[in-house]
Amino acid sequence: MKPILDLQRRDFCGSLIGGALVAASGQARAQAYPVKPIRILVPFTPGGSADLLARSIGTELGRVLGQPVVIENVPGAGGTIATERAARSPADGYTLFMGHTGTLAVNTSLYPRLNLRPTRDFAPVAWVARVPNVLVVHPSVPARSLKELVALLKSKPGALSYGSGGNGSAAHITMEYLKLQTGTSALHIPYRGTAPSVNDLLAGQVQILFTGAPALLPFIRGGKMVPIAVSSNKRIATLPDVPTVAESGVPGTAGFEADQWYGLVAPAGTPAAVVARLNQQINASLNSEEVARRMASEGAEPTPTTPQAFGQLIDKEVARWTQVVKRANVTVD
Repeated sequence: MKPILDLQRRDFCGSLIGGALVAASGQARAQAYPVKPIRILVPFTPGGSADLLARSIGTELGRVLGQPVVIENVPGAGGTIATERAARSPADGYTLFMGHTGTLAVNTSLYPRLNLRPTRDFAPVAWVARVPNVLVVHPSVPARSLKELVALLKSKPGALSYGSGGNGSAAHITMEYLKLQTGTSALHIPYRGTAPSVNDLLAGQVQILFTGAPALLPFIRGGKMVPIAVSSNKRIATLPDVPTVAESGVPGTAGFEADQWYGLVAPAGTPAAVVARLNQQINASLNSEEVARRMASEGAEPTPTTPQAFGQLIDKEVARWTQVVKRANVTVD
């Protein structure tokens, strides 16, 4: 009969060897990765910020990893179709999802039947960029500052309208947040995407829009829209003369911040070594002069960080926007 101590020692050594083999296997897979094309699911149509950022990062990833990176646009249902498809994909590092504020934070409370929790069903990979929202008005609106706009909205409750890319979109939620903080009222007009909402602001069909800078910058520079404030906690380089909401001095806006953010996630269970390699390569791309220049031209700010820090951001934003959705009674069709 073997001594009990010898059996315990053998089991312990076996566990150590087994663990070492698993770790070595994971490292080997990460070193071999990728051996086939990678796809990035984008939850919106081509041409928007999510699509542009995915293509920019995809180009750099494909170059350094030696495999094609295919961008697959899967629009519909506020981004939930692509989100669910990404979550159900194999956790092997060959499917990534370009999520953003709406799909990874707002939709958890906006679509209660979705039954999807971002940091449970996804492995955060990389926070890619922050895109400031810009509050603009049609030139016919007699307001050139946030104080003046708030005073106008309070003097004519519900008389002015604002557009958005749809119910539950970032532009919708951001404006509802501003309304809550300032105690104002404006009629929401949802559109099927950002472009139609921009077109109707240009035509004067709606008077206000609070959406991502990339879609607005050409028209602001052309004098066809009047910028009132930016949603960042500091002024943005592309509009240095436009104050932040928090700078306005309007009661309730101290500390206001409501930028859109974008980042890549993978299905939960994706090997940690693969996530780490992707994070390293994406961060290197974000720190490159070419990508930084390309993003700056679109009004986006690169945000390289760790997967853990990105996961913490997602959890924090889910909690924040859940409260806004509830307080503003935001619903979708």
